[in-house]
Amino acid sequence: MVPLVKVTDLKQVISRKNVLDGLSFEVSAGECFGLFGARGAGKTTLLHILAGIDRFISGSVEITGCDIRKSEAFKKQLGLVTQERSLFRDLNVYENLEFISVLKDAGKGDIPDLIKRFELDNILGEPAGTLDAGIYQRLSMACALLNKPRLLIADDLINDIDPYSRRIILKELNSFISAGGACIWSFSRVEFCSLTSRVGWLENGLVALYSPREAEELWDSRIRIIELQSGESDA
Repeated sequence: MVPLVKVTDLKQVISRKNVLDGLSFEVSAGECFGLFGARGAGKTTLLHILAGIDRFISGSVEITGCDIRKSEAFKKQLGLVTQERSLFRDLNVYENLEFISVLKDAGKGDIPDLIKRFELDNILGEPAGTLDAGIYQRLSMACALLNKPRLLIADDLINDIDPYSRRIILKELNSFISAGGACIWSFSRVEFCSLTSRVGWLENGLVALYSPREAEELWDSRIRIIELQSGESDA
């Protein structure tokens, strides 16, 4: 099967630091690829490159068979949920859905269904800038799905939001993956590994690939070593 995303020997330098140092990985349709790493590891940098927001020093990135350095056609197949609030703050919920559907040339036919699925009916007139974190994230994901993308890129998708919103978002994410979409989802909380198909652990500019259970076990072993070392130094 041809991968939906293929990253080869990707390098990125920021302020003379090798943030990404020749990393490679692939993501296939029907896969939720968890990008795990500590804060500052370069997760957002990598996602910005995949989304076509930032350029990179060297290597290659292909999305839906498109070399992203040569064409932006892949963006029509892309949905993006950013870490920072990036919706239009002064527009209300419905106006954001409507305006972003126009920007994506997606049409407005799917808006009522997305409103229902993400349970936004009661807050359609609320300005996006006043929404609490969970509802805002539900709106962000609804907007990301307006163009029926093949690839969803999500930065800290469910971190620090209410349990009800988390349940809705994960339900829709699972439906998207089950329908043949692919997701690259970055996070720094190890417990989210279990919600993914496979984990890419980003560290020192490289990605190591693990099953969710392997990643959790490796993290636990590191914590035990730190605790042991701390106990020895206190003795």
